[in-house]
Amino acid sequence: MSEVVPPDAVRFCIRCGAPLEKRRRAGKMRPVCPVCGWTYFSDPKVAVAAVVFSENGVLLVRRANPPRQGLWAFPAGFLDAGEDPRRAAERECEEETGLRVRVSALLDVQGKPVEKMGAHIVLYFRAEVTGGILQARDDVSEAAFFPPEALPPLAFEAPGKILAWNLENANL
Repeated sequence: MSEVVPPDAVRFCIRCGAPLEKRRRAGKMRPVCPVCGWTYFSDPKVAVAAVVFSENGVLLVRRANPPRQGLWAFPAGFLDAGEDPRRAAERECEEETGLRVRVSALLDVQGKPVEKMGAHIVLYFRAEVTGGILQARDDVSEAAFFPPEALPPLAFEAPGKILAWNLENANL
């Protein structure tokens, strides 16, 4: 799912093609080109999630693919280069659920540590339904609204924390 390449997988310079060497740059050992000086930084991927509330509860999707296939999450996906994060959350929600939404607020920003697929930063946006028909699409097997007190098994820890905070602060 992630496009982040671990530093050890980068062996040649993308500018001149020379083999890379490990050197200390910006406080860490990183792949560096001894010919042109290009440095590989393993930057995190930015993902966006739409947190959609309605009178029926909160919108969740069942993941059809790994990681955490079969578990539930907010409609989400990676931000494309040059894309506005709010529009990306709206796009991902429509791609996965068939619902058109309008983002109204940034709820949270969470960092996911480096793991096998790289690091991620996830922007969670509150959104309201503006149209469309609820249906599982794209890379989800189901899409449904759930009461916050009766959530199915969640794929990630953050959605539960965000929903708990919203319940405690009467933001639903």
